[in-house]
Amino acid sequence: MTTYVALLHSIILGPGKRLVMTDLRAMAEELGFRAPRTLVATGNLIFEAEEAPLSQIQQRLETAFQARFGKHVDILLRTADAWKRVAAQNPFPGGDGQNVGIRVMRKPLGRDVLSKLEALATPGIRLAIVDGNLWVDFAGKPSDTRLLSHLTTKKLGIGTLRNANTVNGLVKMLG
Repeated sequence: MTTYVALLHSIILGPGKRLVMTDLRAMAEELGFRAPRTLVATGNLIFEAEEAPLSQIQQRLETAFQARFGKHVDILLRTADAWKRVAAQNPFPGGDGQNVGIRVMRKPLGRDVLSKLEALATPGIRLAIVDGNLWVDFAGKPSDTRLLSHLTTKKLGIGTLRNANTVNGLVKMLG
């Protein structure tokens, strides 16, 4: 058995409708995944399954999500070991965990993206690409910066943003 971390890009199903985490866990169980558990109500799922290519499991999750909830959602998957490495590579460990975030990417970002984003960032914001994922120390509330509007799937590719507190919370759940 391999333990996986799945991150849903969006859990808003429509106007005024959010995904309930018990429904997400139930979906995982219906797929035959074991011990599904969630962290906070933002689409973070940990489960155990037979080892398979990440793309296969992602596809199974996305297809099941579409069938069950009527909406496509991009889901990013990492093994537990890979997720622990992601957390350990935080280049801004001294930053406020709510204001340091990572955009976990399906396909790695190139270094060229960094200069484009740095040109848009206000003073104090720090950016780093580590293993193709984008880390950002927003130096304040992320919602208070215009940079956030540039961290989208349309502009960067399939990915999802999590703050460092969530990243570390998932590591604690993994044990």
